[in-house]
Amino acid sequence: MPDVEMRICGLMMDPITNMPIVILKDRSNKTVLPIWIGVYEANAIALEIEKVATPRPMTHDLLRNLLHGCDAWIQRVVVNELKDDTFFAVIWVEREGQLMSIDSRPSDALALALRLDCPIYVNEQVIASSKLSPTLNDKANSEELRKWLENLGEEDLGRYKM
Repeated sequence: MPDVEMRICGLMMDPITNMPIVILKDRSNKTVLPIWIGVYEANAIALEIEKVATPRPMTHDLLRNLLHGCDAWIQRVVVNELKDDTFFAVIWVEREGQLMSIDSRPSDALALALRLDCPIYVNEQVIASSKLSPTLNDKANSEELRKWLENLGEEDLGRYKM
């Protein structure tokens, strides 16, 4: 199945589980994919969304610097699998004409994509599977939360507190 280009629409706290959620939306704003992530990963994403400078490089800044130093760049990141209610991602790195795929947690791939301004994709099968997953349904498909996520506007972004 093809990949759908998405963007990080926001980073918020789940009002039910009190866990951070990174919210991806497709370019037409019709498809919403919430991915629950850890607090540290959410902070790494929030720092870049809010363009907060840190006195020393954080891990994802270090990775960006290493890629630049090795004359490599990230072509794209892809959330490519959902297995046992866990999302998986791949970072596609290009160096000297060689393309390599690197296994990653989605939160790390997204944090790097923000820092390197590269496209974010989600496999269509992952989107379809996330809607069918019983555990994710318990979290995201309670009708209230699903409607809340689908109706997020730009003014709702940036409400994640570090």
